[in-house]
Amino acid sequence: MKPFAKGIAIAAITAALAPSAVDANAAAAAGQRPNILFIIADQWRAQAFGFAGDPNVKTPNLDRFERECVNFTQAVSGMPVCSPTRASLLTGQRPQTHGIFINDVPLSTNAVTIAKELKAAGYDTGCIGKWHVDGHGRSSFIPRERRQGFDYWKVLECTHSYNNSLYYADDSEKLKWDGYDALAQTRDATQFIRNRAKPDKPFLLWLAWGPPHNPYETAPAKYQAMYPSEKIQLRPNLPPEAQMPARGFLSGYYAHCTALDDCFAELLQALKETGLADNTIVVFTSDHGDMLGSHNQQRKQRPYEESARVPMLFRLPPALNIQPRRVAATINTEDVMPTLLRLCGLPVPGSVEGLDFTGLMRGGADPSGGAAIIQCVSPFGEYTRARGGKEYRGVRTARHTYVRDLAGPWLLFDNATDPWQLDNLAGKPEHAKLEAELAALLKKKLVEQHDDFRHGSEYIAKWGYKVDASGTASTAP
Repeated sequence: MKPFAKGIAIAAITAALAPSAVDANAAAAAGQRPNILFIIADQWRAQAFGFAGDPNVKTPNLDRFERECVNFTQAVSGMPVCSPTRASLLTGQRPQTHGIFINDVPLSTNAVTIAKELKAAGYDTGCIGKWHVDGHGRSSFIPRERRQGFDYWKVLECTHSYNNSLYYADDSEKLKWDGYDALAQTRDATQFIRNRAKPDKPFLLWLAWGPPHNPYETAPAKYQAMYPSEKIQLRPNLPPEAQMPARGFLSGYYAHCTALDDCFAELLQALKETGLADNTIVVFTSDHGDMLGSHNQQRKQRPYEESARVPMLFRLPPALNIQPRRVAATINTEDVMPTLLRLCGLPVPGSVEGLDFTGLMRGGADPSGGAAIIQCVSPFGEYTRARGGKEYRGVRTARHTYVRDLAGPWLLFDNATDPWQLDNLAGKPEHAKLEAELAALLKKKLVEQHDDFRHGSEYIAKWGYKVDASGTASTAP
């Protein structure tokens, strides 16, 4: 057994003796193993909610929901890219372990996933929406053997044509969502809850919306009308040249967000009406954020707050005795799977590298030691490199962001005093002690993860991926 796997196995045994595990196992023994409704939006940054202080966006339903949750206010997407995040959420592994460190490559069919583990424990498993870990083409049919443990299936690998959105169900016939796909997918999810949820058989439902990922201007008209571009209040870290286009992007982005907020309310209503609300773990998150012009950057992959920070909300059944609160722990993507399994009273497989945060939810210590890795193994091709994209490794604490690129120290921000990350402290003599401490912490974590930080091309070659100039990759026909 590899050293890290042995350590994870020991950690899993230890976790099984923790108070949280005792409570979860007692609930399971009483026939009350919780359902899981897992909702992931694409490219919804942590800052774009009313509860997070955004002065523009209208998210009343999620704002109310947040008050009922454990809110990990400093949650990060350890590799802020779509496919890597989704693969880590499914497996509890880091991208360099499962191999999905770029988009459009396949997750192994031998992967140990949360759906497979829950299915083995007697759960119904359903997946609706965007998948993006199959790697056999964004519009290709995904056969059952590549569905990673999900049975109910209404999925497309990837599309951003939200009003002309295709999907597959049980066979290779192409089907089409009616209208704006997030609305139709939500209706299907509520039917799953109403028709398939059984008191004696728990479920995992994985609902993956494509918005608010660009194209920004494609939300239903009534939502677009709510956000005149000239009234958008801009973040202070948008340079003058980025401000005019950002207003247009943000008005459409927020329209998507409010549409999804209404969808979210429908899901909660279905849980309430079926009597399942008190025995369902509801998780709301995203795969990464969106720069939207901040620091004159677009989209994801960047280590800045707008890209790397994600919402991470857990609403938990009363039987688990975990009180709603905000916590500043830096939970990372791979930590979600083991945390959910322990909340369900189930063991954590030895393949998992993520950490169990249930103890912290009960007021205990942060199992990460207060820091999470953020990284980019290989940026999206020469186009991205020409616009500032590059390999990096960084550490995100509850207060600081420290990042190195291949040339050395790159960024150091005090996010408490400089939330817009306008003052780069790296290399400044008066902050040398802090920089040295964070550099040592990053080095320690990279050693623990067996990461010697090389050029992205070396990892591409190691995994045998073929990548074109745009960074699009495929190992499958």
